[in-house]
Parts: sequence; structure tokens; C-alpha cells
Amino acid sequence: MALDPITEQVIQNRLSGIVQEMQTSIFRTGYSTIVRESQDASCMILDVNGDVVGEEVILPLHVAALPEVVRAIYKFYRGRIYPGDVFITNHPYLAGVTHSIDMALVVPVFVGERLIAFSANIAHKSDLGGMIPGTGSGSARELFQEGIQFPPVKFMDRGNVIDEVESILRANSRTPEVILGDIRGQIGTARIGEERLHDLVDKYGLETVLEAFAELQNKTEERVRKAISGWDDGVHEADAWVDNDGINLDQPIYYHVRIEKTGSRILFDFSGSGDQTLGPLNIRPPLVRGCCYYAMVAMVDPDLSNNGGLARVVETKFREGSVLDPRFPAPTNSYMASATAVTEAVLQALNGLVPEKKIAGMGGIGGIAIGGEREDGSPFIQYEIVGSAYGARSSKDGVSGVSVLLNNAKTAPIEILESEFPVRLSRFELIQDSGGAGKNRGGLGMVREYQILTHKAQLTLRGGKHSQAPFGLEGGGPGKVGACVVNPGTENEQQLPSLFGGYKLNYLDVISLHKAGGGGFGKPNERRWEQIVEDVLDGYVSFDSALSDYGVDSDQLRQILSEWDGDCELS
Repeated sequence: MALDPITEQVIQNRLSGIVQEMQTSIFRTGYSTIVRESQDASCMILDVNGDVVGEEVILPLHVAALPEVVRAIYKFYRGRIYPGDVFITNHPYLAGVTHSIDMALVVPVFVGERLIAFSANIAHKSDLGGMIPGTGSGSARELFQEGIQFPPVKFMDRGNVIDEVESILRANSRTPEVILGDIRGQIGTARIGEERLHDLVDKYGLETVLEAFAELQNKTEERVRKAISGWDDGVHEADAWVDNDGINLDQPIYYHVRIEKTGSRILFDFSGSGDQTLGPLNIRPPLVRGCCYYAMVAMVDPDLSNNGGLARVVETKFREGSVLDPRFPAPTNSYMASATAVTEAVLQALNGLVPEKKIAGMGGIGGIAIGGEREDGSPFIQYEIVGSAYGARSSKDGVSGVSVLLNNAKTAPIEILESEFPVRLSRFELIQDSGGAGKNRGGLGMVREYQILTHKAQLTLRGGKHSQAPFGLEGGGPGKVGACVVNPGTENEQQLPSLFGGYKLNYLDVISLHKAGGGGFGKPNERRWEQIVEDVLDGYVSFDSALSDYGVDSDQLRQILSEWDGDCELS
């Protein structure tokens, strides 16, 4: 019997609701600030084949990673998967995990003796060993320097914790209670998904639910292929660059995509990208495919379900030994800088097919880790995801001071950081004039300054856009590049690169982290006068920049500013 459309839609909404409940649970039960505050975690429901059927995407690349994890579990444990099992893995090569600082957790869902689905999540871990506090060194040269590596292993066997696995985890982290607390939260979250799926089966019947799993993916595939069929056939190419790999600091990393669209098929060819890097910029092919999923959702419909049906449409080609298909044990902990560059290149190439959705360069994303010992000798790891700015779009200005593209993580609140770690934040604000000038202005980057309140600490940064400026489009100017400076304005000032690990900090040192602004779109002299005045009044654009970048009349601008009383809006 064919599934009626009302029941299909109800089940789809129920699946979405289940994942939303899981997301709320994982954030509320998180021990670490990276999970609890920054929300670097995602939850999903996957069918028995490992294809996504329920998602509420927080971090889009997790959608590409968890199907690989499930398939790896089958490879390692086929015939030995039981009700009550819990699997964990953080291995980028053996299980397709994003990087080894992320821990995937998977619970098989059974109805009776029949395996029907998987309830899964993936969450960042503040420390899993490795060469520096926080694990993810921007100077790592091989995977073995990036902490302990777990292939798919059981953390629980038929409902019982495997003590040896827990002991290994505990012995390989500088902050074991935080790590195990997060993992227990992940288990509880996956159990919620398992329980809600049982409720769904009880209400609608197993075969109806399984039919809905298949039909939801089929509908997504049909919808995407229909959209692609409406685009002109052709070949489009684009490039992107990242500053360096953290080892060879004067050598930018190159990314290239060639998109070939024919009928309802689309191929993303990345074989022209640069060789794998000595440093940790490498990214595995499943995650590159995730970049393509993200870009396709942006081009087709932001509300499109990012499920297994979309994955069927995206065809990819790679070159083994490249930065996008590295050979083991190439390091991968800074993969997100590569993912951002890949996504920007893919979006630019897709603009040849969907020209009305153009967007200028982003300010990039990155992680900062400050780790060491408090004055009482207890260990700490302060890990944050720090956003930047969107580039201007063909119809709007860029958004300021936010995570961009594949990273939806939140900025950790100052109050939380100061209460939990030995730091004081003295500055957190948007950077004037950092957005590229244009008819539509690029978003503004932001600056955060930290003062260190302990004698034993190290700094690690996994960022970018310190030398490769966010590009402008159609006459728009580039965004201002970022920077990381220790003790700015003093005789001890030290300019640091965008990617490094384990820089020693002293008591009362100040770290000033500047994030790049977004690129501008269109010619600056075409920007509306009222918008320029508002930008100056808001402090987004300086008086001098309004004159030099936008060519406004000095006397006229002074007159307007002198008359401004703050009680009305310019329009």
C-alpha cells in the first residue's frame, strides 16, 4: 500500500521534532563550554543503511560524517550489533569523522530483534590528548599528534559500560571528567531518539515508518533533480585559497572545483586542488561532499531536507594525495578552514548556474584554545569557536560578527568564560571599516581580547584569512584581513600566524584576536547615500573611509552628521 501524503508529512515532522528534542538535550547536558555554550554538536536519525532521515542541522558537515560512521560500524561489527549497544569513534580515516577532536556516538535502534535505524550524534571534545592542551594543534604534522584515535568501538555492550574503554578515555585526556560528562550526555541524547522512534513505530506501525524513511529521501532526490534540470547545461570552475598549513607559513593552500551539469546530473570535480599538506589543513572526501550538500541547499531551497536523497544527487571526483583526499596519516584537525574555502569555491562555481544568488567572500571561521593549569594546579581547557562576517550578497549587506557558512556555533558568553576559566575579556566588539566597500557592504569582523590570569597556559589557534583577504565581487572591495597579536602596543608585542599550536603565555599576557570582515558586492559609488550615512553614524564605517572608499562629499557628510540628533532614522 502506498503511503498517503498526510501520514508521510506527519512522520517527517515527527522526525524533525525528535531531532530537535535531541539537540536541546545535548546542549543542556553538556559539561564543556564548547558543547553547552558554543553548541558544537549535531544529532540525527539514520535509517538501517546509514542514510540520514531525520535532521535539524546545526553543523552541516556532521550530516556527511555520521553516515560514514554507521557504515564503518557495519564494517567492524557486522553480526555483532545488539540492542543496548553504544558505539563511539573519532577516527577521520577509519570512520569518516570530521576530525579527531569530534566524537561520534551511535545507538542502534531495534524493534524486537530487527535493526531498523540508528540514533546518533557528534560533539566536539575539549581535550583528547595530543601534543597541546585542546588536542587540535595548528602545527600538527601527522594524525598521531592529534590525540588518541578510536576506530568504531563499543562504549556499551548490551546496556553495560565497557570499563576498559572508559578507562582508556579517562587516561588520555587532560580533563577526563569533562570528556566523560559530555559522552554521558551524548548517550542520554541518543537514547531519547531511540525511545521516540519506538513511540513512532507504536503509533504508525513499523512498515509505515520504514516506508516513510524511504519516501522522504526519494522526494528530496526528485526535488533536487527537478531543480537541476531547470539550470542550463555547462561547465563552471572556481578557485579558493587558505593562508597556509601551519607549517609552511609562506605557502598558500589551493582549492579548485570544476562543476559539470548535464540534465538532472551534477558532478563536482576537485582533482585540480593542491597536494595534501604537511600541516593539518587536510580534509577527507566525505566532508567535501558535505560542502557540496550545503551549497546545493543554498542554491535550491534553504528549507530543503538535507537527507540521504540529496546525497544521491551529488557526484564527486577527487585526486588521491590531494588536500581534499589525503593519504593516512596526514593531519586533519584544521579541516574547517579547508571546508570553508571549498564551500566558497563551490558557491562561486554554482553562480554560473544560479547567478541571482551571488555572495562575496567570508571572514572565515576558526577555533581558539587556551589551556594549562589554574593557580591551584587544576587543569583547564578553554575552547571557543570564533565567528567573523558574511560577505555582501547581490541584494543585501553582509551579516556582522557571526559564524559563517558551515559553522553555526555560537559565540561563548563573556560571563561564562570569566567564571569558568582564568581569563578576563577586556574587549569584544565589531571592527570599524573591516567590511569590504561596495554597493552592498561586507559584514564587519569582530575582535576579542583576553587577559591571562594564570602562570601556566598555552595558546592554540586554528584560523585563517590573515593574509588571504575575503574577496569582493563585481567591483566590491575585499574585507579587511584578521590578525592574532599577543600584548599589542607594548614592547613585548608578538604577531602570530593564523594557524599554530602551543604558544607559551605568561601571567597577564593579552591576546588580541581580530577576525576578518566580509567582501563587498558591487561598486562602492553605487551605494545609497542614506546607507553610507547610517554606517558612519553606527560606527561601522569611519568618516575617512566614507570619503576614500565611497567618494562622498566631505562637507555634505559633515553637515548631515552635525544635524543628527539621534531621534530619527535616515531612510
